[in-house]
Amino acid sequence: MPVTRRAGLRRILFLARAEVLHVTRDRATMVQIIVMPVMQLLILSNVATFTVKSSPTYVVDLDHSRDSRGLVTRLGASGDFGIIGQSVSPALANDAMLDGSATMVLTIPKDFQSTLVRTGSAPVHLDMNAEKGSAAGIANAYAARIIGDYSAELSDQTRSIGPRPRAQIAAGGGTDARPVPGTGRIEVRDKSLYNPTLNYKYYMVPGILVQLVTMIGTLLTAQNIAREKEAGTLEQLNVTPITKGQFIAAKLLPFWALAFVDMALGLVVGHVVFGVPIVGSLVLFFAAAAVYLMVALGIGLWISTLAETQQQAMFITFFFIMVYMLMSGLFTPIDSMPGWVQVLSEFDPVRHFATIARAVLMKGAGLRDVAWPFGILMVYAAAVFTLAVRQYSKRTA
Repeated sequence: MPVTRRAGLRRILFLARAEVLHVTRDRATMVQIIVMPVMQLLILSNVATFTVKSSPTYVVDLDHSRDSRGLVTRLGASGDFGIIGQSVSPALANDAMLDGSATMVLTIPKDFQSTLVRTGSAPVHLDMNAEKGSAAGIANAYAARIIGDYSAELSDQTRSIGPRPRAQIAAGGGTDARPVPGTGRIEVRDKSLYNPTLNYKYYMVPGILVQLVTMIGTLLTAQNIAREKEAGTLEQLNVTPITKGQFIAAKLLPFWALAFVDMALGLVVGHVVFGVPIVGSLVLFFAAAAVYLMVALGIGLWISTLAETQQQAMFITFFFIMVYMLMSGLFTPIDSMPGWVQVLSEFDPVRHFATIARAVLMKGAGLRDVAWPFGILMVYAAAVFTLAVRQYSKRTA
């Protein structure tokens, strides 16, 4: 190795060591890097879920028959719904819906059982609080499934005790009844791949981990260099024999390593606490993480060229991170987004790393399976880092 290159490497390692010492001695920064991400992972993984449990339900039973009571019991025993009240007053049910104490109202009409016996079909009404958006649709699907199972059970009972029309309970909102399938000749055998227990945390934890590492890598990098500007030490460093490239490498290397440690720590927490499977290659996972962190750090470096203070750096970083997160598919499926948003999301590096993380951890995907998002990350890393370094050199020249 030439003497000049060896000397440059020594300068980088010396400055990087000084940066590590500065960070480790700052308790607030250490809490921000280590403690807060773990706490956020533990909390957000339990909060960010699309599953609906114990959805508060008000029942208006106008029939008070054996079959109507059986339906209410089945609904409450499922664990998906919690019966908060029961009466014959639609007005009380409407009040519960208005004040937010109920998200669903089940109305069982009068003569429900007699109609079921006479015609083999009887309606019930489900009124959902659609204010909560997708949660209402999920709760509606749960209720339809439970009612469908109960309808099939009544059909089996009627076949065993004698001839009677097959029982069908139609569930609908308002006055529009929607038939719920009972028994039939088509037998469906389904199988859930990669997540047999349908545990939504397996899907959310890797995404939240990607989000936290993105915030750490981007925000701390932008704030760190902005702090040098505020303190006036950046100008002092610019007149030293160290080159701008060596200075940037020394500044970013510690944060790259710390973000890597955070990634490993979060993976351990996700696996031990939430049982997130690690099916694929950890080498591939961390290789993708290494490339992605170059993108995150490059964006942080670019933001630092735009900001003159730490406060400005923080605001600019949060602006970009909010856009990244909403378009990345971490919390809402990309398939459900408008077409033009799906095209724009291809330029979101968070999307591609989240895809790799979930594919490797949950599916056991190999390099060939994630070659496309991995290649995009490599292109982004080279492009973003090059542009950031050039912009930084131009602003500090």
